[in-house]
Amino acid sequence: MYPYDNEQRLTVTGGARADAATLFLAKVFNWMAIGLGLTGLTAFLVANSQAAQQLIFGNRLVFYALIFGELGMVLFLSVRVNKLSAQAATGLFVAYSVLNGATLSAILLMYTATSVATTFFVTAGMFGAMAVYGTVTKKDLNGLGSFLFMGLIGMVIASVVNIFVGSSMVSWVVSAIGVVVFTGLTAYDVQKIQQIGAAGIMSGGEAVIRKGAIMGALALYLDFVNLFLSLLRFMGDRR
Repeated sequence: MYPYDNEQRLTVTGGARADAATLFLAKVFNWMAIGLGLTGLTAFLVANSQAAQQLIFGNRLVFYALIFGELGMVLFLSVRVNKLSAQAATGLFVAYSVLNGATLSAILLMYTATSVATTFFVTAGMFGAMAVYGTVTKKDLNGLGSFLFMGLIGMVIASVVNIFVGSSMVSWVVSAIGVVVFTGLTAYDVQKIQQIGAAGIMSGGEAVIRKGAIMGALALYLDFVNLFLSLLRFMGDRR
């Protein structure tokens, strides 16, 4: 998720480093907010359109094409971002946010609006608290990030296996682990993004800054959405 670790850095110290980190974080959070806004708007529009629902959920081929399309966009953007233009990277992020909103519209059909709204605000509170922690802590979270990444891999494997097993208990356990993993990853990702900003990416030109901000926004966007989905498993009231 962070392709700029080896970019040429501007040597900065003290207040200049802090200013650079703050400015870069602001850009990342702006793009994350845009992505979440597009996802929410798309989910709302699809959930209120019978034709869109029939197109996406009435045909499994379309639904799974969207799912795999989203996955492909994330992987392509992560691997090829250094070779993409800033406009192309931005376009992929926007397209991913819209497609994800189309598939996530299912939760607006499955859960009550009150429980979705409540879970969203709880998620926002937890995310915000961990983002602040990742920003202000002096502790190096690299070790925590490695541990949480292993937990994430375990979640993915368990989820794939559960597609065939269909165990509600496994689903609950995966959701519980997801709350812990994505809460911790929020703090880790924010600290990592801050370090990249402080190390001098702001000196790399507008294209480098934009692409770096897009990748940071994608990481935090994924943390937020997956934390929300994990919490919804426990807090959501089904229709």
